[in-house]
Amino acid sequence: MKITGVTTYVLRTSVDKPFTSARGWWYKTKNAMLVKVSTDEGIEGWGEAYGPAEVTKTVVDTLLAPSISGHNPFDTDVLWEKMYQRVEDYDPQGFGVAAISAVDIALWDIMGKALNRPVYALLGGAHRKTFRAYATGLYFSAEEGDFNTPAVEEALAYQEQGFTGVKMKIALPPKEELKRVQQVRQALSDDVELMVDANHGYNLTNALFLGKAFEEMGLAWFEEPVSPHDLNAYADLRNKLQIPLAGGENAFTRYAFKDIIEKRAMDIIQPDVCCAGGITETKKIGQIAEAFGISVIPHVWGSAVGLHAALHVMAALPPAPHSWRPVPMWMEYEQTENPFRDHLVQNPVEHDGGIVRVPEGPGLGFSIDEKVIDRYRIS
Repeated sequence: MKITGVTTYVLRTSVDKPFTSARGWWYKTKNAMLVKVSTDEGIEGWGEAYGPAEVTKTVVDTLLAPSISGHNPFDTDVLWEKMYQRVEDYDPQGFGVAAISAVDIALWDIMGKALNRPVYALLGGAHRKTFRAYATGLYFSAEEGDFNTPAVEEALAYQEQGFTGVKMKIALPPKEELKRVQQVRQALSDDVELMVDANHGYNLTNALFLGKAFEEMGLAWFEEPVSPHDLNAYADLRNKLQIPLAGGENAFTRYAFKDIIEKRAMDIIQPDVCCAGGITETKKIGQIAEAFGISVIPHVWGSAVGLHAALHVMAALPPAPHSWRPVPMWMEYEQTENPFRDHLVQNPVEHDGGIVRVPEGPGLGFSIDEKVIDRYRIS
């Protein structure tokens, strides 16, 4: 089997209700950059890149596609290194790796379809086939800085749907934000976990203040409290706090995660399969983390393609640490409006009372709805 073509698609649509996180960047559109890899046997695979769509599209079109054309799609490790050599000197921790991720995911999709096996089976089998889903939401949605978002009502709606975990965005000055988080925690049932995500919006002092309060509230984890570039600050926080620290959605390749793990900066790492290097690289990241006893709970944001890919990797990740009753794997179930997540494939992932199952079909386990691509494609 040989690769005969690589096609990129940028999809875009406006959202009815713009929203933001701690970063202050208003999401007024939803975007996706998809890759379709074709072969001489008629089998096609799909992948997705995280981040600015036009940039990753250009990287795939100009650098990656020519470097893999004519090669066997089963040679995932070889092709990963070949693609990485094309971007390593210029962008070893950014758009180039996100672009590689999309192509790599598509190669695994091809392999699974060719062998009539789900991707998780090719990764060594499933340690688990069901996941507890936590609802990611409670963003800020006021256009002019009025951040009194009705967080309690939204959190209770997720609880009513059966979610046993809710993750809320935080960004306000610490004392104000503390009141907001307390209101949500008090409103939820004791059996519903609450996580908070600052999108690296605080400095060390404020993160420490909040972290101590979150400890007392019994929150599940404190995600991206400070800049991802300051691993010393993460390590300092981890030494002074008992609440688990999570992060890594902005980290690329095993090399970045090696630094995080060596510094003992985080209790939970969150590689995104669509930007950390694809399925090939995320599997390696998980193996490094396992050796150090660090939990891996992948970040999930984007279309149904990336969501399916993440579930296959999550199924294949071994428990860390090993135990008779391992800590259950959480799956991030993002809640903002997104037709590329909900309508792009003919068999989308859906939760059932807060439980999600790994797809069982060949490859990534979905069929693309070409009509959706035609409707939203801009390039």
